[in-house]
Amino acid sequence: MINSVRTRIAPSPTGAPHVGTAYMALFNFAFAKKHNGKMILRIEDTDQSRSSKESEEAILSSLNWLGLQWDEGPDCGGDFGPYRQSERLDLYKDSVQKLVDAGYAYPCFCTPERLTELRNEQLGNKETPRYDGHCLNLTKEEIQQKIQAGEKHVYRLKIPNEGTCLFKDELRGDVQFDWKQIDHQVIQKSDGFPTYHLANVVDDHHMGITHVIRGEEWINSTPKHILLYEGLGWKPPVFAHLPLLRNPDKSKLSKRKNPTSIDYYKDAGFLPEAVVNYLGMMGYTLPDQREIFDLQELSESFEIKRMSLGGPIFDIAKLKWLNGRYLREKLSQEDVLQKIIEWKANPEFLSKILPLALNRLETLSDFFPLSHFLLDDLPEYSLEKLIGKTEGLQVAKLLKIAEWEMEKIQKWNRDQISALFQKISQLEDIKLKHLLAPFFVAITGNSVSLPLFDSLELLGPDLTRTRIRIALEKLSADGLGLSKKALKKLEKDYANQYGNRID
Repeated sequence: MINSVRTRIAPSPTGAPHVGTAYMALFNFAFAKKHNGKMILRIEDTDQSRSSKESEEAILSSLNWLGLQWDEGPDCGGDFGPYRQSERLDLYKDSVQKLVDAGYAYPCFCTPERLTELRNEQLGNKETPRYDGHCLNLTKEEIQQKIQAGEKHVYRLKIPNEGTCLFKDELRGDVQFDWKQIDHQVIQKSDGFPTYHLANVVDDHHMGITHVIRGEEWINSTPKHILLYEGLGWKPPVFAHLPLLRNPDKSKLSKRKNPTSIDYYKDAGFLPEAVVNYLGMMGYTLPDQREIFDLQELSESFEIKRMSLGGPIFDIAKLKWLNGRYLREKLSQEDVLQKIIEWKANPEFLSKILPLALNRLETLSDFFPLSHFLLDDLPEYSLEKLIGKTEGLQVAKLLKIAEWEMEKIQKWNRDQISALFQKISQLEDIKLKHLLAPFFVAITGNSVSLPLFDSLELLGPDLTRTRIRIALEKLSADGLGLSKKALKKLEKDYANQYGNRID
């Protein structure tokens, strides 16, 4: 019997660790600690094509850097493991069978072609695309025949034809949905893996999660989750849906408009305490209105009903201001010096730069001008230098292709980076030295610098991609970037030549 508060975060290991994950982890952590409970970290890796061990390790490392330590997880174990969904498949399959037996789920044999045709027809009629229940009324005999014939199938959640779903949100009060608005969600894919919705509910129940504190994008899915709890005979947890972090234009925080990787802020020289403080300010105000507070102070004062429902704007300039206050007000000069040494002025990092610079050194004073771009947040350079002898639109195209290709690199090293540029050179029919010219400027600020591929390895994927996006913004601001029409065409051409993008 579980009586204490248990919260969880459940990131997917499919890319760089996101500040949105840290934002949710922060308030799950604070709520659990306020009530002397536990926070659990669970890895949602059922998307086997995109999940990677490297991404999982990056998530754990970044949350540890922020001091958001979990009580149970894949690295430290616990009484409710395993803590990776890919290791819990039998549990999900048993739950699907229970739902089928209870009349809450059914097999669907519709082909992708039929589903595409249905979707296009509904869009043509200006209807919301949803499954039409085609397989809902198959008899047991028909189902058995299709399964024995080896027909591929998924399992869907059976949604009531009428009525409403009413649930309480700790921040928003009573929330109500008509069942007619809810789609017959796939809960188990044809490969036997569960979808997020089923795995989420099964794991939350079996791990004893008492409070599900998550982003507001999951409000519309909550009726499906409540129906799953009902079908499995379980009591739902308490739900609280937090507002999402926003870009300055109030759109959902995305890497297209803001650096979103936690590692970016670590590599760019931000203090973890300042990042945590800032994320806390995004959704919560302490009773005494303090702007500067630490994790313990937030946890001790935390009352979830004090959370703001306004869309918090993630402003890097404000974060830099707060980080500066930490450097001046919270640390001694000796502490700041030690932080700088730990950050990048340490023998381990500098010893990686030295072999790249050594052949170019005449005096020791040459070292820092040559390598300063590896210590900078963003280099300074002119638009003329970025374009060089290449047409501006072509530079934008090459930068964008490289950005998309870099998203696919799981092991960021010199060999992978070199292969990426060799590939672009070949497919775009451009000499490598001409291809690399704008990248030298975008990354280093100069047309000639330390070896580029080695430098990119040291710089890391997050600072690299951010510098490329800044270069693209410079081009767009001067009317030399990709228009919406040109970007759409490039996306199509890219898919044909390079394969699908990874968002």
